[in-house]
Amino acid sequence: MPDHEYLLVSITTSSLEEAERIAEALVQERLAACVNIVPAITSIYRWQGEVHRDSEVLLIAKSRPELFESLAACVKELHSYEVPEIIALSIAAGSKAYLNWIDQSVQGETGKGTAMNPKS
Repeated sequence: MPDHEYLLVSITTSSLEEAERIAEALVQERLAACVNIVPAITSIYRWQGEVHRDSEVLLIAKSRPELFESLAACVKELHSYEVPEIIALSIAAGSKAYLNWIDQSVQGETGKGTAMNPKS
């Protein structure tokens, strides 16, 4: 597998509703194969010179590098934050079947008569 063909993209949101709206758009638009929603995290961060502590929702999207700019644009369009977190990490290795499923999901290909459900 060539290096850096797949990404995990981390996105935080202010609410579960916002997270679900963004996740569904990313999958619907084939910008991500799957988006996991982690419903309750606490973020401590510096914003405009002050330290803040907020409850947030974490999204973890599986995608490909060539889709990152479109994925980021989609998130920015739907996101309530002035500067949303959109951070991509390269996947160093993974199950060949799962990585193939990512390819099929974001490129619009269909399986050979069998629906894949990787339970990601």
